[in-house]
Amino acid sequence: MNIKNIISRINSYLHKRSNIIVVALAALVLGVMLGVLNYYSYNSLRREAENRAENQLSETALKIRNVLEMVETATKGIKWPTQKHIGNADMMNELLTHLVAGNINIRGAGIGFVADYHPSKGRWYEPYVVQHSDGTLENKQLGGPDHDYLKAEWFTKAIIADSCIWSEPYYDEVGAHTMVATYACPIHDERGKIVAVLGTDLSLDWLSKVINKTPGIAANNIMVSREGRIMACPVESLVMNKRSIEISSQMHDTMALEVDRRMMAGESGQATVWNNRGEKTYVFYAPVDKSTGWSMAVICKDKDIFGDLRRVSMILISFMLLGLGMLALLLWLTAKQTKRMQQINSEKESIGSELRIAKNIQQAMMPKVFPPYPDRDDIEVFGLIDPAKEVGGDLFDFYIRDEKLFFCIGDVSGKGVPASLVMAVTKTQFRAASAHESNAVRIMELMNESMTKSNESSMFVTLFIGVLDLPTGRLRYCNAGHERPLLIGQASEGEQLNTVGELPVVSNIPLGIMADFKFKGQETTIRPHTNIFLYTDGLSEAEDIAHNQFGDERVIEVAKKASDDNFEGILKPNEDCILRSMRQAVSDFVGNAEQSDDMTMLVVKYTKEKRLVTMKKSLTLENDINNIPLLNDFVSEVAEEIGFDDEATMELNLAIEEAVVNVMKYAYPLGTKGDMNITAECNDIRMKFTITDSGMPFDPTTKEDADTTLSAEDRPIGGLGIYLVRQLMDSMNYERINGKNVLTLRKKLTSNA
Repeated sequence: MNIKNIISRINSYLHKRSNIIVVALAALVLGVMLGVLNYYSYNSLRREAENRAENQLSETALKIRNVLEMVETATKGIKWPTQKHIGNADMMNELLTHLVAGNINIRGAGIGFVADYHPSKGRWYEPYVVQHSDGTLENKQLGGPDHDYLKAEWFTKAIIADSCIWSEPYYDEVGAHTMVATYACPIHDERGKIVAVLGTDLSLDWLSKVINKTPGIAANNIMVSREGRIMACPVESLVMNKRSIEISSQMHDTMALEVDRRMMAGESGQATVWNNRGEKTYVFYAPVDKSTGWSMAVICKDKDIFGDLRRVSMILISFMLLGLGMLALLLWLTAKQTKRMQQINSEKESIGSELRIAKNIQQAMMPKVFPPYPDRDDIEVFGLIDPAKEVGGDLFDFYIRDEKLFFCIGDVSGKGVPASLVMAVTKTQFRAASAHESNAVRIMELMNESMTKSNESSMFVTLFIGVLDLPTGRLRYCNAGHERPLLIGQASEGEQLNTVGELPVVSNIPLGIMADFKFKGQETTIRPHTNIFLYTDGLSEAEDIAHNQFGDERVIEVAKKASDDNFEGILKPNEDCILRSMRQAVSDFVGNAEQSDDMTMLVVKYTKEKRLVTMKKSLTLENDINNIPLLNDFVSEVAEEIGFDDEATMELNLAIEEAVVNVMKYAYPLGTKGDMNITAECNDIRMKFTITDSGMPFDPTTKEDADTTLSAEDRPIGGLGIYLVRQLMDSMNYERINGKNVLTLRKKLTSNA
């Protein structure tokens, strides 16, 4: 039997069983797709659960810490007058009343004197003021044979430590009649001797409500004291009656004991534990407050997180099997009724249609309206993509966030449909990575990390990312093996304008080649009326019939001529002279030669005008909330000089106060003093406030706005202040310059005066 007969039989065999092969391949592809979908969905749900649990731990700790700080501040504020008048026993109730009144979280406060300090009052003198649920106050004398406060933990530990301490939680049967934690401060006489202990009782009834709010996931939360006593959990009978070690020791999984040990040690982390019912659970734990030693754990069951995913997977498998059955039937009917040539023609038409659809989808992903920001006088952007095939692998993108223009241009290795798919993913990753990140290097590294994890086709992308700060012209950029952009119109001192030069870049390597690669970024200052011209190698490597390339030198030459002549032709409303000149020059050069590569160009025109400053004032404050009245006076003075009405002045005061208070809270470590400078400037169009501090780096523009559609109970703590600033001001811009945080808020005069 010769080779031709063997090949003929194989073709005949495959033709007869083509339907079976198609169904088998479809089943394989669908199975792989379902497996990949399930894999990424599982990881996504796991990360989502981890993020939500960690956010819950952080937000709960912050909420509890705010309450504790309120109690500590109020207690320390009354400590000094208590020491000053400690000899006057009659004033104690008055001071305690002042401490308790108006503080809804303080259940009561008392002073325990050392034995016989006030002979007239007796050995058991312990004045106490309790606040009832209706807000009324009641004075009590708690000391007595049945209540020896001299042996109480809050009293003895405060004296031993000779400093303010938090007691272990306990049920106060004498004074507060509820579960409390006491913040105790020693009181000294004029000779420095401890003569009493001032104790403030914080009611802990609200803890269960606070810690059992975990939006988006089903979870059981538990809080324990430094000695392992359960302070809050879903089972009320365990609260203050059990220790966490008693529960973890009853579980078969030894990891439960390890988690308990870590929580007692004040550690944070996560672990997987199997409970006594054989259920897989995830435990996320973290300390709540160092001064109290409290810790909290969020416990999520595996079935609660992934149960829906498993049910959906079973449904998808059922539909896949049903679809495969229908596909087999359809193929069988088609094979009986359609000839081979008709199948080939149908397939060709289908492929052509899909390519046209893919081309339309790809073009729809690219910006099409130029200039995109007609209301701005500081920036214009123009771009075009000319693919070599129906679909291509070139991309560009841009958008403005917080007075920064984020832009990129890239070239995917290869051509056609595979390159177009990678292009779409790259563009999506750019938007996702830059949504809450302003560092071009960090954006590039996030994209590289994502691409290298899923780059099974070994494709790579050359990419240039730029972040242009529109108020200052400061350009931070990172290049991943892409062509060097041109700066058109930026000249050095003593030179004429309309010069053309390459932007200095560190090449780095393209995306998708090496995981964990450390990209190097650069920065420069772009002068007003400067064009940044970016392009892919499809421009410089365009070939004529003789395979001569257009070349980088010709690109620079055409850009220079377009800049000098400003293009003599008539431009359409959405056209740019540099792009039109470059496109015409390439067309004249290549002639009738077939286009071999995608060609993409992007022009960023920085058109900012320098305006005369008509007013400038500044104020320097220390990071102390008590200085806010000085800030309000300063803002009101600026508003009055500009001519704002009362409503506009009130909004301006609110926005600036929120921004400054945010700096006071987060720029400097707790207890550290630091200064901040607030500068107000005004020109004929807008005013701006610049808040500068030397504290820790903190970019409020990366924080998501508070969801105001949620109720106050369901809304997470934080974000509302930043949301108000965004609503009241036209723009909010952050920069880290020379080791300082610089936050700039702007507002147009015409919309406020």
